[in-house]
Amino acid sequence: MTLSSSVETLAALLPQPGQPERLYSAIDEATKGLVGHKLFTLLYVDGDEVARVYSNMPGAYPVFGRKPMGPTPWGAHVIKGRKPFLGADMAAIRWAFFDHELIASLGCGSVINIPIVYNDETIGTMNLLDAEHHYRPGDAEKIMPLAPLLIPAFLEARRPR
Repeated sequence: MTLSSSVETLAALLPQPGQPERLYSAIDEATKGLVGHKLFTLLYVDGDEVARVYSNMPGAYPVFGRKPMGPTPWGAHVIKGRKPFLGADMAAIRWAFFDHELIASLGCGSVINIPIVYNDETIGTMNLLDAEHHYRPGDAEKIMPLAPLLIPAFLEARRPR
């Protein structure tokens, strides 16, 4: 599947019932086809709080309610800096994530994090992990055009109930 056909297919899902789970699952599959992944999660950001709203490995990374996120170098780069992060090896995983041992136990050693930005604010991240050295320069750019499709779902998830 090409990026163009992925975007068209995903955009056509937005008005259909079963959202946001239907869109989340379709983006999971689209990113798997474009750059590959073992672990795929979606996290929304609301102020200093975060919540995982999708995981293809709910046993290891379950969907959960809001929790506070303190300042980290990764957060400064991806959330505050609104820049994608590509970590090609376990050294990058250890730098970025406190749960690097769990990540390694799943056979993952490289990561791509794509910020979901709306109205000059990061409202979430799209997170792909695979074996060490799986991701290469340019892989983040291959999936970045999918990120805006998550904006409506993340805004809905952040909305007070």
